[in-house]
Amino acid sequence: MRLAVVEDDDGVGDALVEALNARGYRAERKRRGADILMTHRGYDAIILDLGLPDGDGLQVLRQLREVSQVPVLILTARSDERSIVRGLRGGADDYLVKPPRIAELMARLETVTRRAAAAAQPAQAVVVTGDVRVDLQARLVEVAGAPITLTQKEFELVQALVERPGAAVSRQQLMDRIWGDAFVAVSRSLDVHMTGLRAKLNRPGLITTIRGYGYRWGQ
Repeated sequence: MRLAVVEDDDGVGDALVEALNARGYRAERKRRGADILMTHRGYDAIILDLGLPDGDGLQVLRQLREVSQVPVLILTARSDERSIVRGLRGGADDYLVKPPRIAELMARLETVTRRAAAAAQPAQAVVVTGDVRVDLQARLVEVAGAPITLTQKEFELVQALVERPGAAVSRQQLMDRIWGDAFVAVSRSLDVHMTGLRAKLNRPGLITTIRGYGYRWGQ
């Protein structure tokens, strides 16, 4: 399991990484919230401190939840009820107060990752909406029985939307998944590819724009 330990205190962070690696994990240290926002795709779980040098960990958690469902375990010195409730309601999968007992930390990591794996339902291989058929395994899109040619990015847009038909998908999620980073200026690229995709599908209303948020496939 690849773990990111987001901790600015060298003593705590280095000791935690060493202890986890000694027990078979592949733990890596991050010192700032921005570091994990840029690299979260490479980890199976994140251990997140709340007191970070570039901002509050709860804000980092909120930003992370806009683009990812990677399991997050908060590990912090804040033991007050308000912080615990805010952390869990903000999207954390678990909350531990420093100093942690390594055996308990490992057990909690195993629990949140197992829960996340169980919640991840496999996407349908074929999604049919009206006369539009999307075969995700064959990477094929047909409209009224005729295949249409999509670029790689256009198909990735379709895939991201049809995996959750009828559900809203944010622009941040799409940019992070397809271009690899929701925190750089790729909004224009998303707009251009979405315009091209809609023109090729030629099915007004199939992809709905949710103003100020993102897009939805179907109704």
